[in-house]
Amino acid sequence: MVSGERVIQITNYETLLMAAHQQSEPQRLLFVFTKNSLPDDHSVAEAARFEAGRGGGLEPVMCVDKPLDELTNFADLVKESEQMEKEWHMVLVACLFGKNGVMPTTEEAVKPLDMMVQNIQQGANLSGYMAFDAEGNPLQFI
Repeated sequence: MVSGERVIQITNYETLLMAAHQQSEPQRLLFVFTKNSLPDDHSVAEAARFEAGRGGGLEPVMCVDKPLDELTNFADLVKESEQMEKEWHMVLVACLFGKNGVMPTTEEAVKPLDMMVQNIQQGANLSGYMAFDAEGNPLQFI
């Protein structure tokens, strides 16, 4: 993210929040929680790779949007997600920028969240999103 002339290095969830707080417009963060899955029509070789921790795909299991001022740290995000009682392995995060000092609404977040879910389901390039595993470690798509 860029704040004025200053480039902010995002290395973890906390620096993502710091960068979002430094933006000139209010931010709403979009989260899509996913789990690793194997397609129903998988081959024996695909199943073996999946069991070895390689291969498979991402399946969206839940999504939420949050205004930046409701977010604290990754542990709190995980704690809140556990209330939904759905297993997840990775969360993808995007920022929705406000305009003229006005925070985007939950209603305005629906379409971008739907697009994130569709991108995951279609196997699209996800490198435009921040990604974290369930322990908060940042992930990269290669």
